[in-house]
Formats: sequence, C-alpha cells, structure tokens
Amino acid sequence: MIFVALAAAGAAGTLTRFGLDTALRRRWPDRPRLPILLVNVTGSLLLGLIVGLVTTHGVPSAVRTVAGTGFCASYTTFSTAVWETLGLLRERRWAAAVGHGLLTLVGTALAAALGLAVTSTW
Repeated sequence: MIFVALAAAGAAGTLTRFGLDTALRRRWPDRPRLPILLVNVTGSLLLGLIVGLVTTHGVPSAVRTVAGTGFCASYTTFSTAVWETLGLLRERRWAAAVGHGLLTLVGTALAAALGLAVTSTW
C-alpha cells in the first residue's frame, strides 16, 4: 500500500512542479532560472517541515516516506538547477554560474533548516 501512496505522491510532486514552473516562467519570462530556484527552495522548506513533524511530533515515518521521498523528491529538481548552472558556464557567465550554484545550495539548505527549526519549536 505504501508503494501506491509513494507513486501517487511522486506523480503529484512532478505535476505540481511542472504547473508552478510553467506559471512562473510566464510571469517572469526574462528570469528563466528563478522558477526552478523557487521550486527547489520551497520543496526544501516543505521537506524540513515534514522531517521536523516526524522526528519531534510523532508523525508516522510513512508520512516522511510518502510526502518527503514521494512528493518532495519529485517536486524538487536539482538536476535542472545543475543543468542551468552548467549552461551559464558554457555561456562563460562565470559569476552568474557561481552565484546560481551557491544560491541554490545555500537557499535550499537554509530553507530545509528553517522548516526543521519551525516544527521543532512547536
């Protein structure tokens, strides 16, 4: 049964990412890397919240498996973030590539830590 829930959550995460990415790209056509950055940061925040709920509030670990591994893992897309960073490197936009890579790494780590901290203090 958990396999079905995991698969459904994975499908929901993928569709959510696609819909949000598409909407944000339409809103900010001149900022093509911003939508994926926002998706990855919000997904990391959500994962931090989920882990905090499971580890400090007795939420069943199956929630972490389904929502964390299923939804969040398919919602976030670090491979796209890396691909976009490599695209900046290919364009010889060194500072933009370093900035994008660092912003993705630091932003997602801070978002996950924030989610964990918020749920740990409830």
